[in-house]
Amino acid sequence: MGRPLAIIYISVDKCCVLSAGKVDPIVDVSLSGAVLPYVTSCRDLGVTVASDLSFSMHVKNIVAKAHQRANVIHTYRCFISRNTDLLVRAYLTYVRPLLEYNSIIWSPHSKGDVDAIEKVQRRFTKRIPGFKNYSYVERLHLLHMPGLRCDA
Repeated sequence: MGRPLAIIYISVDKCCVLSAGKVDPIVDVSLSGAVLPYVTSCRDLGVTVASDLSFSMHVKNIVAKAHQRANVIHTYRCFISRNTDLLVRAYLTYVRPLLEYNSIIWSPHSKGDVDAIEKVQRRFTKRIPGFKNYSYVERLHLLHMPGLRCDA
């Protein structure tokens, strides 16, 4: 005799309908008797997608969070040491994963999104003591850090 099938419960409160394109929905979608709301964007597995299938809102959210974490690293409350290697390692550990998480899915292609993401690293490296007067490419080379975009 086989194993009984597992019962799967779906949290209706976490469900919604995202209509891709400019077509207005004409049918209400319901699940377990509850009508699901139509939304203009939703988050799934940590990635926000809009109804036009763009990821600009996702980029905006991760860039804001990455700037916050980078600022925390530069404050003396977080790291008393101003050791360059320690600051770079903290950035690569706590900030860079935010910018790279699931990037294979939302891979930025608009210039604005790419620049916003790269600006996080530009700003962080410029704030490292002794690196303010170098160009971004020079800072990356001196810090042995890879650029975020292919042409950096």
